Amino acid sequence: MIPVRYNIGSLWNRKVGTLMTILGIGLTVSIFVAMMALVYGLDATFVETGHDYDLVVVRQGGLNEVNSFFNRSLFQTVRFLPGVARGSNGVPLACGEIVVVIAVTRKTGDSSNVLVRGTSELGISMRPEAKLVRGRWLQPGLREIVVSTSLANRFQDMNVGDSLAFGRSPWTVVGVFDAGGTAYDSEIWANYNEIAQEWERHIYSSILVRAENEAAATDIIRRIADDERIKLQAIPQKKYYADQTSTSVGVKALGYFIAVVMGIGAGFAAMNMMYGAVMSRAGEVATLRALGFQRRSILASFLLESLIVSALGGVVGCLLALPVNGISTGTANFQSFSEVLFNFRITPQILAEGILFALVVGVLGGYLPARRASKVKLADVMKE
Repeated sequence: MIPVRYNIGSLWNRKVGTLMTILGIGLTVSIFVAMMALVYGLDATFVETGHDYDLVVVRQGGLNEVNSFFNRSLFQTVRFLPGVARGSNGVPLACGEIVVVIAVTRKTGDSSNVLVRGTSELGISMRPEAKLVRGRWLQPGLREIVVSTSLANRFQDMNVGDSLAFGRSPWTVVGVFDAGGTAYDSEIWANYNEIAQEWERHIYSSILVRAENEAAATDIIRRIADDERIKLQAIPQKKYYADQTSTSVGVKALGYFIAVVMGIGAGFAAMNMMYGAVMSRAGEVATLRALGFQRRSILASFLLESLIVSALGGVVGCLLALPVNGISTGTANFQSFSEVLFNFRITPQILAEGILFALVVGVLGGYLPARRASKVKLADVMKE
C-alpha cells in the first residue's frame, strides 16, 4: 500500500485547492446538519409532549382538539369511569378544556395564529412540565392569561403586565411559563369558563384524563370506544402529540432536497479537485506504477485523499452548524392551523450523520478521478 503520508503531503502541496474544497463541503454539511436539527427539533416538540398514563378524549373522528367539540354533560360520564386516577383530595384527575385559535402580532409586525387553551387549576397541575418563570398563575374571573416563554419572546404584548386584545376585550398577562420544549410552549392558557363565555361556545374541545396505570388506561380507551352514546375517543397523550409530527413532512422534504442538491454540488467540487490532482501528478502516478504499485493501491490512495478532504469538510461543517443549536423558531401546524414553536436541536447522532454525509460526498466525488489515476501508464506519460 502507498503510505498515507504521501497523500497528506500531496494535499499540503495543493493547500489552496484543498482548503477551498474543505470549505465547500463544510458549508454543505453545515446546511445539512442545520436542516436535520430543525426537523429533529420539530419532531421532538411533539414526541416529548405527554405522560404515560394520560389520555386525551376528543370527539369521535376528530383529528385534534381544534376540530373537536362535544356537550359538557359527557364530562361526568368520562370523569367517573373505573380506572381514572384520583388526586390527594379524592377528586378524579380529569379536566374538561376548550381550545380556540387567535391571530396575534409578531414583534416583526406580521401576524400569526396561536392556540389559546381554556383550562383550570387542575389542568395546569396535570402538566408538571410547565414551570412558572415570571409572574404568577392566572386566577379565575379576572380575565387573566399566562403565556409561554417562547411566545413572549416572539410576539408583541406578551410580557407580564401587558394587555393582549383578543375576542371581545383585552386580557392581562400575569405569568410566563416554560414548558421544557414541549408543544405547550406554543400555547396561551386562560380560564375555561372565561374562554367559553367569550366565544359563546359552552362545550368542551377535549378532556384530559389520567389513568391509574397502563391497564386502566387501556380499559378506559376501550370503554369510551364501545360506548356509542357518547361518540368520543380516547387517545394516549403521547400518541396524540406524536401523530401531529406530520407537520414536519414538508420541512423534511425540503431539507432532504436541499441536502441532495448541495451534496451534488459539493461532490462535483471534490471531483474537480481530484481530477486536477490526477492531471498534475500523472508523472508521479506513472512512477508509482513503475515501482510496482498495483492499480488498486493507487485507486485506494487517491480515494483516501478524497475521504480525508471530505472528513475535514464534515468536521468544519459540524462546527459551523453548532451555533444554531437551541435557536427558537416556528412553523405552521396544519392540523391545528396555528403556529408551533420549537428549537433547533443538534444531537450527537445528527453530527455523526453530517460526517457520514461528507464521506459519501467524498466517495462520490473521488471515485472517478481515482479510477482514472489508477489507469495512468508510464509509456503514455513519457510520450507526452
